Amino acid sequence: MPRLTYALLGCAGGIARTHIDALKKMPDANLVAMCDVNAAAGMQRAEESGARFFDDHREMLRTIKPDVAVIVTPHPFHPALAIDSFAAGAHVLTEKPIAISVGDADAMIDAADRSKRILAVNFQQRFRPSVERARAFIAGGELGELLRVLVVEPWDRTAAYYKSATWRGTWKGEGGGVLMNQAPHTLDLLCHLAGQPTRVMGWTRTFKHAIAVEDSAQAMFEFANGAMGVLQVNTVDAGGAQRQEIIGDKAALALSGDTLTITRYAPSFHDHRTQSPELYAAPAQTQEVLELASPEFGGGHLQLHRDLHTAIVSGGVPRVDGREGRMSLELANAITLSSHMNQPVTLPLDRTAYGSLLTNLQNP
Repeated sequence: MPRLTYALLGCAGGIARTHIDALKKMPDANLVAMCDVNAAAGMQRAEESGARFFDDHREMLRTIKPDVAVIVTPHPFHPALAIDSFAAGAHVLTEKPIAISVGDADAMIDAADRSKRILAVNFQQRFRPSVERARAFIAGGELGELLRVLVVEPWDRTAAYYKSATWRGTWKGEGGGVLMNQAPHTLDLLCHLAGQPTRVMGWTRTFKHAIAVEDSAQAMFEFANGAMGVLQVNTVDAGGAQRQEIIGDKAALALSGDTLTITRYAPSFHDHRTQSPELYAAPAQTQEVLELASPEFGGGHLQLHRDLHTAIVSGGVPRVDGREGRMSLELANAITLSSHMNQPVTLPLDRTAYGSLLTNLQNP
């Protein structure tokens, strides 16, 4: 494949090393430049990688003209950096979440479309073998009509975690709490596998941590076909495994890390419900437990970078383009807006309403 040049924006951050390591494993990727406002730490990392360092991203984009700009800064900065990168002619891969408001995500997608460049979002969990198997199962019609969804994912964080950087746990620095930092992958897989809900009732709380944003969130969903779902995420406990359950008319999926449990029903719930003479008996069930860990997967960043590279050189679409990456953010914004309004909200989300709420939260 043709070799592409890459520039890394926000190279001093911890997640930058993961992208650097992934790009080093790609012979058709040439990481030529990095930038960061933290000049000392950024320059050291650039020197370690043999890349040229800049303390101004515009100067870097103008001088280097990279094929791909990889944005790994805190998420409030993603929109401006992405739009500048598109203006310089680069394709963009941005860390999750794509932005902190769905209106900003819209602007990024519009800029990508106008520049005829690709916008990709780093939801590398979609490349996990267990997720790929679940997605193929659903796409193949084996799940049947969606009936119910349950997602429970605790992400234990300590007070020391929130004190480790001034931007953590703040509306201006993160644009939210657990919904914007820990749970974007959770929400992305929910949308990727079950589809984006159409109606949301959300509750967010700052329950245990001394922070400005939410450390706990719960939501009830309604999907387009009338199916319902429940979500609970938080950073206050580590009680039990993270788990997503998707129940359909023909089968059910339970996803927990690398373990995918498939339960098939015979007959389907529809046929059993309408035809069985029994009052209480359930349909027969068979269960398959798949352990789908892969030593090649690692953290998934290499697979995501390879997927984007292929899309660029072939003129295709990456697995997680801007529109796909926007779904989880819109859902997070919907949960927050619903909680503050104390009423359900519908999707597509009212961009103006959420934008006004976020401005008020950032400027109390």
